Amino acid sequence: MMQTNEIRQRFRQIEQTIQQAAAACAHAQGVPMDVKDCVQQMDQRSHQVMQEMQTADQTRITQCIDELEQMGDEARDACERAGNVNEELHDAVMQAHDELSQLKRQLH
Repeated sequence: MMQTNEIRQRFRQIEQTIQQAAAACAHAQGVPMDVKDCVQQMDQRSHQVMQEMQTADQTRITQCIDELEQMGDEARDACERAGNVNEELHDAVMQAHDELSQLKRQLH
């Protein structure tokens, strides 16, 4: 079982990856709205989760990670459906999804 501080540290790294995806999304031309929406929602939620983690217990942190991992699934799927998303955005979304999935597996 991961310690709460270890989870918080790992999540800080994931939040940076999500921020990179959001920045890539903001700078890319012609990004489909569903991709933009998914990435922006994931970015906003990651900021909220970071705040929540300061006082949340392990059960609540796990719930937040599960929720974000689901959002990562949606962003990944939106990128796959779009098909023509620029490489930087695609890679950042995939990395965020993979990192969230890995953390989720470690917590369960």
